[in-house]
Amino acid sequence: MRIGIITGSGTYALPGLEAGDPTPVETRFGTVPITHGTFAGCEVVHVSRHREGHELLSSAVTHQANITALAEAGVDAILAATVCGASDASVPLGSLIVFDDLFFLQNRLPDGSICTLHTEPGAPGRGHWVFDDPFSAPLRQALLTGARECGHEVRDGGTYGHVDGPRFNTKSEIRMLMGAGVTAVSQTAGPETVLAGEAKLPFALLGYATDYANGVQEEATEMAELVRLIEASTATFAGTLAATLPRLADAEVAPTGGHFSWD
Repeated sequence: MRIGIITGSGTYALPGLEAGDPTPVETRFGTVPITHGTFAGCEVVHVSRHREGHELLSSAVTHQANITALAEAGVDAILAATVCGASDASVPLGSLIVFDDLFFLQNRLPDGSICTLHTEPGAPGRGHWVFDDPFSAPLRQALLTGARECGHEVRDGGTYGHVDGPRFNTKSEIRMLMGAGVTAVSQTAGPETVLAGEAKLPFALLGYATDYANGVQEEATEMAELVRLIEASTATFAGTLAATLPRLADAEVAPTGGHFSWD
């Protein structure tokens, strides 16, 4: 099984990935640097969503191109990692979350356009992604088992809240998200989830809590602690993914949900 891996802030290259330099790949949505290699003995294709040196802020990430490049590279599933701000005060900083639900009501890309791969009227396959849960259950289970095997504290389930960046959120905005049951927020994984679903690629999202979102605690998380935890997330993500991938070799992984489409 060939697995796509998407990493974000703090993890611009995947430690332990045996590969050459990233290769620019042309898609109908733009050019994406992708890296083919071997990780934990498994064939992977890696995309750094912000690129080396954090070239792209969240408001400039090329989500459609990233997912299209992974699909055209022949991946069977995608595992994505994101650092995030906890909107649930019971989430310990430095812990992991394997999300099972999504709050992405606006369903828009950073440029304001609708988040979809179906951009051309009349194109074959255009339609609606219909699902119960947005994340792949077998991939979620593999991530949970991999994290526990590494000794990491991990929450089974939680709602990922997508917010627009690059600024962080106000206290009132976070209160609204808390009212919707959001567990943690970040600025990139909403489009990835939706586009992977439309591409019929099983997808799972692993979060690492680096701070408490605005107003969740009486005192804000200090910037130095936020930076420290972002740096620490790299090894945690790499270890968890390395423990997860071998578990997928014989897993029965299918696209999430179905598609009401027109050909």
